[in-house]
Amino acid sequence: MKRQSAVMRELSRWAFPDPEEPVDEQPAPISPVVLQRCLEFAATETAALHQARAERALRSGSGGAVLLPQSAPLRYSA
Repeated sequence: MKRQSAVMRELSRWAFPDPEEPVDEQPAPISPVVLQRCLEFAATETAALHQARAERALRSGSGGAVLLPQSAPLRYSA
């Protein structure tokens, strides 16, 4: 029984390790890939909002909207 309990505790420690505390309590750095995706998403979102506002202004007939050319084509994600 003692051997079985010891094995179960060891397996539990292996499966669920204690998280290591950061020494300087600074947040972990964001990987460059994740950062690039976040930046691309923000740029796409901003371009879509500008385009939607310009189209809405044209439909409402206010005439104050200016359509800006897109600096980069929007990409679709899965």
